[in-house]
Amino acid sequence: MPARLQFFCRSNRGFDNMEPMKSAYELAMSRLEKSAPTVSLTEAQKLAISEVDSEINAKIAEKKIFLEGQMATATPEEKEEIRRQLVSELARLEEKRELKKEKIRSGKS
Repeated sequence: MPARLQFFCRSNRGFDNMEPMKSAYELAMSRLEKSAPTVSLTEAQKLAISEVDSEINAKIAEKKIFLEGQMATATPEEKEEIRRQLVSELARLEEKRELKKEKIRSGKS
């Protein structure tokens, strides 16, 4: 197996303190970390977020089952209206999910 080449960059202090060059991805991630540091969540916050996810997933499943049941007996015009209603409901529930999660992340009950 061939040895992997490593490139080093010269620091401001000369060649004695050389570090491997970073990839474009690593550079982008370090810039992102400086501009928007990652936030560590507590176990309670993680649990609350998972509860929000499961609650919203259950509501989404409930809406899909209900509206798909209505589509079985609907006319083509009614089916189109039901599809629009389903899309609207799903978007509303996803927005609700994100608002609740953001509230948890920010520490506001």
